[in-house]
Amino acid sequence: MNTYVTTSLNGHIGEIMLQNPPHNHVSVVVLGALADALERFDADPACRVVVLRTAGKAFCAGADLAAPDGLGGGPVDPLRDFYDQAERLFANTKPIVAAIQGAAVGAGLGVALMADFRVASTNARFAANFTRLGFHPGFALTCTLPRAIGVQRANLMFMTSRRVKAEEALASGLVDVLAAPEALDEAATALAAEIAVNAPLSLIATRKTVRADLSAQVKAALVREHAAQTPLRATADYAEGVASVFERRPAQFIGR
Repeated sequence: MNTYVTTSLNGHIGEIMLQNPPHNHVSVVVLGALADALERFDADPACRVVVLRTAGKAFCAGADLAAPDGLGGGPVDPLRDFYDQAERLFANTKPIVAAIQGAAVGAGLGVALMADFRVASTNARFAANFTRLGFHPGFALTCTLPRAIGVQRANLMFMTSRRVKAEEALASGLVDVLAAPEALDEAATALAAEIAVNAPLSLIATRKTVRADLSAQVKAALVREHAAQTPLRATADYAEGVASVFERRPAQFIGR
């Protein structure tokens, strides 16, 4: 086990805790650790459902843009390294319940949408803020977000980079269950327990049918997104977008 992800099995419920303070930013290493944990639960016949939690005030504030190796571990194509690990998250076979508190932003929203169900605190906020960074949506969100809330709502989130509050997320179908902050863990566990009483082979078969070729769609989306993101990473607008976030000021884009 590594310092980013810890796991436990309670009855038929696998528990994953992701911890990368202060904002649970994801990197190649963090995503790899999460994918490893999901694969271990996939291989454990005692596990029927997985609950994914993160520590702290934010579920996940996105990719680690500050660290030199945040997006990738190699110098040739670091973004591709990042997406190779993201792709692994969609290959598991057992249902996942994500417990979401605070911000689920960018790649954090992508992690939330990797799960089958989202139980959110009333203080949760969701954003696909890529255009505010001078960037293109990633983490297969061009596939998974429209699948969850429809093309029009997803496009609105992409084009505005707005933050969506928990109540609106529930109404749109982005969230399945809403809970008070102090009741979030209990609500996520209750949903997982409701799933876990069912026949394990039926759960896997039903999930496979419902998700259909989602894994292949995600892989194709990541290829398209990567192709769009790579040239944008070299633009002045992307540099300005990232700088504006760290400096907490409005961006001044110039279209170059």
